[in-house]
Amino acid sequence: MKISLFQGILFGVFGLAALVGLFVFATYSGKNAGGSASVGTVIIWGTLPADDMQEALQLATQVEPILKDVSYVQKNISTLPADLASAIATGGAPDLVLASQEELKPLSKFITPVPLSSLPVSTFTNAFIKAGEVYAAPGGAGYYGIPFLVDPLVLFSNRSILSSNGVAKPPATWEQLVGLVPNIAVLSPSRQVTRGLIALGTYTNVHNARGILSSLFLQQDVPLSSYSVNGALSANLGLVATNGLAPGPAVLGFYTQFADPSKVSYTWNTSLPDSQRSFLAGDLALYLGYVSEASFLQAANPNLDFIVSPLPQPATTQLKNAYGLVYAFMAPRGAKNPGGAYQVAVLLTNAAEQIIAAEATGLAPVTLTQLATVPVDPVAVVAYSEALYTRGWLSPAPADTDRIFSGMITDVISGRSSLDSALVSTERTLSASLQQ
Repeated sequence: MKISLFQGILFGVFGLAALVGLFVFATYSGKNAGGSASVGTVIIWGTLPADDMQEALQLATQVEPILKDVSYVQKNISTLPADLASAIATGGAPDLVLASQEELKPLSKFITPVPLSSLPVSTFTNAFIKAGEVYAAPGGAGYYGIPFLVDPLVLFSNRSILSSNGVAKPPATWEQLVGLVPNIAVLSPSRQVTRGLIALGTYTNVHNARGILSSLFLQQDVPLSSYSVNGALSANLGLVATNGLAPGPAVLGFYTQFADPSKVSYTWNTSLPDSQRSFLAGDLALYLGYVSEASFLQAANPNLDFIVSPLPQPATTQLKNAYGLVYAFMAPRGAKNPGGAYQVAVLLTNAAEQIIAAEATGLAPVTLTQLATVPVDPVAVVAYSEALYTRGWLSPAPADTDRIFSGMITDVISGRSSLDSALVSTERTLSASLQQ
């Protein structure tokens, strides 16, 4: 078994007795009749597609044969917390849970954090991308999970539409993007959108609206949620002005302008189909999606000529930010093989396993060492570079966040609420949901 530098550091921080106990239990308790070492039976429940993860584990086992008894079961995102609670109560808990930070809040009550005595802050920050810090438990209790892969939000561009309108490159900034609306968007005399530049401004028909709004807030240094000194989690939507300007209303105003027929940036409305479907049909020039969607888009429409580029940034920014889904292995209470599970999570941060998993899923590695290499695939190049400045936030369950954000956007574009009042109401509701 090959041990990476990170693994060596991580195993090395255990006390000698704990290390020996863990290693003996995890490595030798699973020996089969033939005598080959194994981590033992490790069952992983996760929200990533089963076919992708099973392929990744199968290939990883060729590199690390001790992973041969590791299996993966795909679970529904919306029912995972309830399924896990039931499994723990009946003695059938999995050994690991693989999910993104969007599922962390509802799952956290069932998760045993890895203590800082086993995984020090310095080891964690030297090994993983900054976005992994979302898994830090409050009060110095350790980390809820060991990061595995990251799925950054990127820009997909219909190259045929852009080139036909004299646009050589996808926009790198939001300001450049707004400037393209009059040239690319096609409107009827009655201001109906025949072809849109990009799907922004509404919520229910904007695929990945939750991630897009999160990106815009994070790019303005709005954290969205944070722990107080007493460990309470609350929302922060940038309502407090810094340098005379509150960033929250600016973000909300920027987003909703694309659905305002009175604005030059108008290019989308609630009557249009889902944005992913529109992009696949060639009716949308730009589409904001997760990098893992690249293979789906190619398979769904082989004739679609698209390219992948980084998420646009504000023109004045000096530090890039993009939202992404950081998937991590978490140890649930009641796991039957915690030692083997922990070893699996650590082994899958090794260089070979990170490459295998990234290629099988279409996501990017989370380890800084692996991200320092330049992949050959052009989509992976974007994913690797953006992974380094990907960020996340601790949110309510995805369905609850969608309900809250959708209400905010609908209130603004319908004229029921001003930007400020919509944000005040949303921050209050979001905080209440986070504290449940």
